[in-house]
Amino acid sequence: MSETKKVTGIKVKGIGKYVPEMIASNEDFAKIVDTSDEWITQRTGIKTRHITNGEPTYWIGAEAAKKAIADAGIDVSEIDLIICATVTPDFYTPSTACLIQREIGAIGSMAIDINCACTGFDYGLDMARRYLLSEDDVNTVLLVSAEELSKFTDYTDRSSCILFGDGAAAFVLERKYDALYSAYLGADGSGAKFLVSRAMRSENVFRTNKEDFDMGMPETKLHYFTQDGKEVYKFATKALPLAVTKACEKAGISPEDLDAIVPHQANVRIIETAAKNLGVSMDKMVVYIDRYGNTSSASIPIAFCDAVAEGRIKRGDKICFVGFGGGLTYAGIIFEY
Repeated sequence: MSETKKVTGIKVKGIGKYVPEMIASNEDFAKIVDTSDEWITQRTGIKTRHITNGEPTYWIGAEAAKKAIADAGIDVSEIDLIICATVTPDFYTPSTACLIQREIGAIGSMAIDINCACTGFDYGLDMARRYLLSEDDVNTVLLVSAEELSKFTDYTDRSSCILFGDGAAAFVLERKYDALYSAYLGADGSGAKFLVSRAMRSENVFRTNKEDFDMGMPETKLHYFTQDGKEVYKFATKALPLAVTKACEKAGISPEDLDAIVPHQANVRIIETAAKNLGVSMDKMVVYIDRYGNTSSASIPIAFCDAVAEGRIKRGDKICFVGFGGGLTYAGIIFEY
């Protein structure tokens, strides 16, 4: 294996997370659909998930952002760019990033929303690094993932409603010279139909064509989420080890050299299969799905925050964030914390 490649990378100056106070246990779900704690735990690894009780997506994102800013020890006036990853915005416009900016008082910074589904934090991290590379206008980036998946969860569908939780996490980022950094990002739009939540339909007053356009997508119940579980599993168990392996190759290291791999927290079986395919121990995988369920793009940074708080991840560790999700999207990011 070649020597670890050093480039202009990222410095994680501060981190923070926020999850709603309300918790829904597996036993709570057994009261509304035909399921049980044993069935859910064995198939997903999930025990509880946090659910909002009226708090909007932008608000939980702002709460996580405030904690990251405090952890970084900076003033909000130092923030040049806010990137928010979310699939559950409160509005089509304004963006969630603009609302977070308003809440934290970082008026004047750029504000961008991105939608890469569960891979959003990885994509946002790489986007932040590319802005920081310019060295012109952007020196500090606030990256937030805020997800309120309870918005599009069909609580009559026992196969999917048990999976999702709400939560947010944020990083304050700066550039770091001569640092470990590698990214492998991609997408496969041919699998778009496997993870779907429908937005507005075109019903304008001038429309005369009453036939629905064939978009090659499945019919959904209003805006509720639907997925092809078997196809998603097949994709995820291949995409996760591929993204880690390719990112490691670009960094000049092997997966064994990593101190921790933080995967998207979708299903513990997916993570176990991916670890086996990578040839690494599950001890290297950071998994907190039992506490939070699937929180889409927020799952990776939430898990990272918990691992740091519990001393599992320390400064100087080589970390890999690996995500996969709707689109279909996938990404692996390697950096030194």
